[in-house]
Amino acid sequence: MVAAGAALADEVGFAKLTMGLLAERVGVRTPSLYKHVGGQEDLVRRIAALALSEAADAVGGAVQGYAGRDALAAAARAFRAFVVEHPGRYAATIGVEPSGPDDPVAAAGRRLHGAFTAVLHGYEIREPDVDHALRLLRSLFHGFATLQAAGGFQWSADIDESFEWLITFADRGLRAV
Repeated sequence: MVAAGAALADEVGFAKLTMGLLAERVGVRTPSLYKHVGGQEDLVRRIAALALSEAADAVGGAVQGYAGRDALAAAARAFRAFVVEHPGRYAATIGVEPSGPDDPVAAAGRRLHGAFTAVLHGYEIREPDVDHALRLLRSLFHGFATLQAAGGFQWSADIDESFEWLITFADRGLRAV
């Protein structure tokens, strides 16, 4: 049910995902969904956990064997590709707070956080600055990818070339810290 909800969110947009629409998609009456999920909030949390886990797999796999700028570029490209391919499920991750350390949202979030933290090992970032560096990368990559997924780049410059500029910018900034 969660996979169907995630796919539907990608298709129609996270804001338009409802239990009724999901029931229609999977061919059941809405009350039947409650055998699988506890309601809209539970569905959203499960989609968020799935999306964070999938993003962690994509980014973690992409950075294997790389360091420095190469790891940064691999992580950035994998994250961007995930968000552009799965904008609805990625949107479910924004603002979802884990209910505790054992929450699947927390576990998947730690995995994604760990993949980006590994990227920073290729830079001389002081321990007190790691959170700042992670927030910088999240802001850059999230901003670019969500703008692209929403069709926010309407001018003529090549989007891939602009993204490479962003990677170079982030790499230079991380090296300068």
